[in-house]
Amino acid sequence: MSLPCTAVSSHSYRWLAGPRHDLEHARSHLCPLLSVCSCVLPYTPGVYTTKTHKGLHQLWLFYNIGCCRESKLRREATVVELEKRGQKRVRFGNEMEKLEKAVIRNCRLLRVRADRKAFRKKAVEKACREKEYIKLLSSRAPMIWIPLRVHAVWERMGVKLTCTILASPPPQVTWYKNGIRIDPRLAPAGKYKMQNKFGMLTLDINRCSLEDSAEYSVEVKNPYGEAYSFATVLVRKYYEKESGFDSEIYKRLLIGQEADFAILLKPLFSREKEPFTLSCFFSSDLLEHQRDITWFRDGKLLKESQRRSIKCLDREASLTVSCAYKEDEGFYTVRVPTLDGYHEQRAYVFVQDAAAATAGAPGSPLNVKSQDVNKDCLLLSWVAPSHNGGSPVFGYFIERSVGTDEWVPCNEMPVKTCRCPVLGLTEGKTYQFRVKAVNHSGTSNPSKASDPVTMKDPNEEKRVMTIPYDDGKKIMISKDELEGKIKIPLPPTNVHASEIREDYMVLSWDEPDPRGKEPLSYYVEKSIAGSNSWQNVNLETAVNSPRFALFDLVKGKSYCFRVRSANKYGVSEPSLPSEPITAGAKLATLPPPSQVLAFRDTKTSVVLHWDKLKDAQEPLGYYIYCREVGTDEWQTVNNKPVTFTVPGLQTGKEYVFCVKSVNEAGVSDSSPESDPIIVRQAISRPSAPRDFALLSCGKNDMTIGWKAPKRKGGGRILGYFLDQHDADELDWHEVNIKPIAQRVYKVTNLNEGRFYEFRACAMNMAGVGTVSESSDLFKCEEWSMPQPGPPYDVRFTEVRDASLMLHWQAPLYIGAGPVTGYYIEICEEGSEEWKQLNKQPIASTHMRASDLEKGKCYNFRVRALNKAGTGPPSLPSDPVVVETKPDTNEIELGVDKEGFIYMAFEAPDMCDSSEFIWSKDYEGSPDPNRVSTEDKDNKSKLILKNASEEDLGTYSVEVTDVDDEISASHTLTQEELDNLRKISHEIRNPLIQLISGWNIDVLEKGEVRLWLEVEALSPDAELHLIFNGKELSSTPTHKINFDRANGLIELIIQNFCDDDKGTYTAQLQDGKAKNQFTLSLIDDGPHFIENLQWKVTEDCEVLLTCKVCASNMKKDTNFKWFLDKKAHLDGLYDSQTGAGTLRIKKLTKEDKGIYKAVVSDDRGEDTTELDLTKEGTLAGLGILFLALSAKPLKIQPTAEGIRIYSEVKYYTDYMKTTWYHKEKRLESGEKLKAGSTMDQIWLHILNPTDSDKGKYTLEIFDGKDSHKLSTDLSGKDFFGDQSLFLFAQFCFQPLAVNCHCNTVFTVFLKQTLCLTCCISGDPYPEITWFKNDKVVVFKDRYKMEVKGIVVTITIERVCSDDTGKYSIFVKNKYGSETGQVTISVYKHGEEPIELREK
Repeated sequence: MSLPCTAVSSHSYRWLAGPRHDLEHARSHLCPLLSVCSCVLPYTPGVYTTKTHKGLHQLWLFYNIGCCRESKLRREATVVELEKRGQKRVRFGNEMEKLEKAVIRNCRLLRVRADRKAFRKKAVEKACREKEYIKLLSSRAPMIWIPLRVHAVWERMGVKLTCTILASPPPQVTWYKNGIRIDPRLAPAGKYKMQNKFGMLTLDINRCSLEDSAEYSVEVKNPYGEAYSFATVLVRKYYEKESGFDSEIYKRLLIGQEADFAILLKPLFSREKEPFTLSCFFSSDLLEHQRDITWFRDGKLLKESQRRSIKCLDREASLTVSCAYKEDEGFYTVRVPTLDGYHEQRAYVFVQDAAAATAGAPGSPLNVKSQDVNKDCLLLSWVAPSHNGGSPVFGYFIERSVGTDEWVPCNEMPVKTCRCPVLGLTEGKTYQFRVKAVNHSGTSNPSKASDPVTMKDPNEEKRVMTIPYDDGKKIMISKDELEGKIKIPLPPTNVHASEIREDYMVLSWDEPDPRGKEPLSYYVEKSIAGSNSWQNVNLETAVNSPRFALFDLVKGKSYCFRVRSANKYGVSEPSLPSEPITAGAKLATLPPPSQVLAFRDTKTSVVLHWDKLKDAQEPLGYYIYCREVGTDEWQTVNNKPVTFTVPGLQTGKEYVFCVKSVNEAGVSDSSPESDPIIVRQAISRPSAPRDFALLSCGKNDMTIGWKAPKRKGGGRILGYFLDQHDADELDWHEVNIKPIAQRVYKVTNLNEGRFYEFRACAMNMAGVGTVSESSDLFKCEEWSMPQPGPPYDVRFTEVRDASLMLHWQAPLYIGAGPVTGYYIEICEEGSEEWKQLNKQPIASTHMRASDLEKGKCYNFRVRALNKAGTGPPSLPSDPVVVETKPDTNEIELGVDKEGFIYMAFEAPDMCDSSEFIWSKDYEGSPDPNRVSTEDKDNKSKLILKNASEEDLGTYSVEVTDVDDEISASHTLTQEELDNLRKISHEIRNPLIQLISGWNIDVLEKGEVRLWLEVEALSPDAELHLIFNGKELSSTPTHKINFDRANGLIELIIQNFCDDDKGTYTAQLQDGKAKNQFTLSLIDDGPHFIENLQWKVTEDCEVLLTCKVCASNMKKDTNFKWFLDKKAHLDGLYDSQTGAGTLRIKKLTKEDKGIYKAVVSDDRGEDTTELDLTKEGTLAGLGILFLALSAKPLKIQPTAEGIRIYSEVKYYTDYMKTTWYHKEKRLESGEKLKAGSTMDQIWLHILNPTDSDKGKYTLEIFDGKDSHKLSTDLSGKDFFGDQSLFLFAQFCFQPLAVNCHCNTVFTVFLKQTLCLTCCISGDPYPEITWFKNDKVVVFKDRYKMEVKGIVVTITIERVCSDDTGKYSIFVKNKYGSETGQVTISVYKHGEEPIELREK
């Protein structure tokens, strides 16, 4: 491994003295340095060539030359030394040895001394060159030594881009993606990681997505130059089959996104002879290779025909059948081609029987097919109908047609089984057949016609021989042409019975061989077995085919048969007799399945299983029937015996099922009923959780939230398992062992500054669901922002055509202060623009979004607000389409049998673990002391224990553990409550209804019959007959009859006398219902049954009422009204009802007195009085007048202050009122004035201040209850929101009152100024406003409003230009008047002169 070049610039050398040591030291330091340079910096012309690079190579060349010279000198010295040592010497001894050593030492010293100067010079030169080299290295432009390379990775994997650079000084590094600078702060946390270590640059891209496919580049720049490197990153999606750079992926990239099914194909229900269309819709336009859509029925490919059409549009494919038959019933499958196979959906189409012409007739047979077709006969088979009309099917009629609409019967007597031979057909003709079923009620509609069939010899093809020749040509030779000349034919052979049934037998035989050229016909003879007496069966009509069906054979007898052949030359000898043949036994229907089990499938279907039939009996199929529990009617599930799934059931309903077997004999008996089953979604494992969010973060912990699975699996989610993953590690780690019940969890023991991602899976009764996708990377870093964190769990309920209800949870992190409100943002699906829905923050965690566009899809998110500002948004809600779903239920209001007011909600789509959650005003469950709940099956009822005004409000209900949101709400209003309480009272206190009142009849024997009639009563009804305060019992002289069933009550009195005169009262009670009816038989004169009393109407009129006994009145009876013994002519009397009324439209002191009503005739008189002279009575009337007529409080500005008042119809001295401010009673004083007029009750606040803000209440007490009217003087309307509203009042009455007001007011910038005055005049005067004697033009910030006598001018956002003198000029034909006011505008913080003077 070579060292980086930058290391050279920081290396320094010191040179030691001495010739040899200097050279060795230079070599030891310089050689490694130059060897590094020679390896790291090869000289390559044209690639990043600089002067520095060239100098380094020159230095290396000089060094090599010096080294070569040194090595040459060493070699020469070594050679000389070896030569001298190898020479033979004459002189031996120590002297010579010493001499030799001395010579060698001296030679070495001389050589060293001779070379020292040259070596020192070379060392100095090398040191200079090194210094120059170091200088060159310390200032060089950047160079990409190892460039970036191309990468291809799978989706959700990481990739690391690496390059090596050379530069001095260290350069500035910048990374780009498609030419745009990469800023890690703007990307998701942990997405990018950049490093620069010892000249190696790295860019880590975590969790790559398809959007990360791009061209990446790095820019390296310092003061001496810049360098670049580029590389492409391709992120590929895994398609679970062949992936990578293959043709399939390439095609996908070229053709775009393939279309898929947008909605589920649902079961379809049709009827015979009616059309139906099966349609499927796609998520996008079909691509070219997807337009070859195919349809199947029960696995068989369907093609277009006269009755069937197939269409394919851009986003829709349909199959239309113009005239449906029961043969069209079955499972339909649609397949859409894709590059890796196909997408498919299937649905069941049910075809119901058409209405029969005769009531009770069975359904039509189906699947009529022709078999064993010959020249003049065939076998016809069909399937019995599923519906028998209420009585068993005992036979079938067959009809045929020869290419026309005319149908000819084939049999006179009904066929008992679903298989029958048809004889007497003509060779060469084409026939169609249809079948009708018969029961005791009548004949069914005909079946669908069979496929056309042409009568021909089935062996004709076998008698034709084909001889090929001459390259594909053929010669067709009939074996008939090769037959010999035979005049009298031979007899047939192999006579046997091919099919034996109860009412027919099919006889078959083989043609004679040879048969001759002439056409053959056959005659059949039969004989009872054991006898030799033969009888011709078809003497009148010869048989042209080797088949013959015999009917009406005697049961129990055996027959033998033989056949003769015949042609134009004669008849053959008979064939050998067949074996004895006996007519078949009656074909019995199959037994039904023994055990039927029902299992849940979907929300509208059930899967059935049953045991196969024993003894290897194979049926044609099965018919399934269902019945809703609680009903007696069985419904046919399928008219084509092929299905084991029952579709089209109602969710939440309970059903039982039975099955019948089908064979040629017909339909079997019913199987035993299955156990009842409630139709709901089958329980399955839930789908994965989704949308993870970081809700709060500490130094070593994170609080994570997530959304529930979209598909809960038909059961309650029992908990969640959470996993965590450190971005710098490979393995995932479990967070919890026990399931988490909530969807928020605090993960602890994390490392600060590290990035983590999370995933989870849900668990229900079926098991643990699939693991979710990984969340985004979250950095473990303690939050310190002052704004609140994001809200979470944004969801919606009560989705209707133009509105929905939003709910969310408050943020867990509140920042610098408590959350004060929330802002709701909305975004249309497909758009990225978020719009704020509410202008003012709302304090609650719910809001109704209204005025939405029906049918559009929206997303919602929420931001929390505190004193520091608005926090980050929550995760968006799930997309929601704003429209009312079909079959959406609402809350039902009613009163039960016990008289309790209730709210009920039904949810058929709930699952077994679902619960109803009720809330009031969306603030939690209603008060259990005031309500109770009752849940039964799929219905919940909220019962008000004691309904009152406290129960007014909005009630909502939600259903838990369902995939699709189910909820509703209802606002209980005062009007609804009053109506329901009235009904409740009637239920709890019912009255027995009167049909005919008391009647008096005189019978033949002089008996008197008193009777009345009421509604029909139950047998437990009771009667108490009261006469003059005493209860009567039935006696011979006073016989009481009580007919409860007819509601008749009668009393028969013998010898009616004066003792029987009086008052009769019938008291009835039937359970809770009761009533009483009174009859007065008094001859001593008219009398009152209701005394005089008073009441006040809604129009504040006094109504005096009384009632006399109408049954005791005569034509000459008089009724009169009196006030203080004076006749009052305004009174009324109704002689039919006996009611007397006197209306006082406006009560005054003149109406004070004693009121009396008198009824009289020749029998006497009766009176009733009412004293209206008492102070208490009049005061009570006055209070009622006031309470009924008082209108809501109004606020009116005046020149002196603010006036609060209520308008009444009139006011009298009897009326007593009290004013309150913030629950404190007010008394008249210097600042407050209270009073009244004939039409107003008022309170005047003089010179109002901030302390006068708050709630004001007017209380009216009627002696029993208090009546209150309230208003809120909060300050926004009259004190302003940090602004001052000025009110100036000018009173004008032209030519009558001259009121001038010269006043100076001060106001601050950006506040709102309101000038108000009251004017009057007849005719109404003209109005003109002036500012500094110029007419005011009302536009932009200036607005004028006239309401009656009140004229108001409003100036918004006051500025310094608004300072000046304002005046109003009014005039009519009688005169004019002017009022003015001066306005001074100051900046905030400035103290006006007027205030300083004060």
